[in-house]
Amino acid sequence: MPEAIFVGRSLTCHFRGVTALEGLNFCIYPGEKVGLIGASGAGKSTLLSLLNGQLRPTGGELLTWGEPLAQLSPRRRRRIQRQIGTIYQQLNLVDSLAVIHNVNAGHLGRWSFLKAAFSLIFPCDRPLALAALEQVRIPEKILTRTDELSGGQKQRVALARVLVQDPAVILADEPIASLDPHLSREMMDLLAHLCDTQGKTLVISLHSLEFARSHCDRLIGLKTGKILFDQPAATVNDTQIAHLYGHQSIY
Repeated sequence: MPEAIFVGRSLTCHFRGVTALEGLNFCIYPGEKVGLIGASGAGKSTLLSLLNGQLRPTGGELLTWGEPLAQLSPRRRRRIQRQIGTIYQQLNLVDSLAVIHNVNAGHLGRWSFLKAAFSLIFPCDRPLALAALEQVRIPEKILTRTDELSGGQKQRVALARVLVQDPAVILADEPIASLDPHLSREMMDLLAHLCDTQGKTLVISLHSLEFARSHCDRLIGLKTGKILFDQPAATVNDTQIAHLYGHQSIY
């Protein structure tokens, strides 16, 4: 068994006296496609923010490649975070900039300030940006202003930005929430294909149970900040799903 990328031990996170996550225990291994499912407010986005280091746990322990990310020096923490790419639900694109600039934002963890500023005038590493856009099948949009794109195309730009970053882990927070069923399937197929062909690890929060079951190897069911189940996707049954989304608890 390879070393786990993420290990949570009694992982807890509070916001202003409110418990967002409580007592989570889990391991996520290289190459897995893990789906986080549960109703709104279950703690899925909070868990992703802990995994990428945006939030710090208020209790328990979270190890990332065997190291407590929250306790590391800023320099060491940034080095590890460069191996974790995040697709945010809000996408975090700059609409007034061309697509190439948004894609090149994936370099910011390793570019100097001067190179980043220069690239806003004369875009650097265009071949790499183009290759990423080819992978998400919109290379012709490389010089288009981002605010001229459709919602589905913006999702692809956000994914291309992560591809340029070239992380070992992709975290995706509801990446298909604003897409129609056809575009949702295309995006899920693309994410799964990239992980399968490039050996990346995927942790993705989803409202769609259909796509969670069809595109993830494993599902973690979260309810009111606790893990109700953590098991292979094919073994999750209707009774568990009813507990997860209903008013009953399996505890």
